[in-house]
Amino acid sequence: MPRAAKEDNERMSLRIAAEAKSKLLRAALLRNTDLTNFVTQSALREAEAVIAEAEAVKVAESDYLRILELLENPPKPNDRLRAAISALPETL
Repeated sequence: MPRAAKEDNERMSLRIAAEAKSKLLRAALLRNTDLTNFVTQSALREAEAVIAEAEAVKVAESDYLRILELLENPPKPNDRLRAAISALPETL
């Protein structure tokens, strides 16, 4: 039965094929580091790339220019916007 992960636990267990572990060990040795550091640094680089990609908003250049224009010269509030602002609570 698997144990529940503890939030304060700094240990992580992985089950990987012997061939994969051997390849990771070889790469770690080529980088003059230990397996833990190699795997951690590699995984963190990938995690940062995944997070950056998920958080980035990608738009076409024409849309980007339109967004910049609207930020620099926003339209005047219309009746719908005023109504929406009035419907907001006093504190957010």
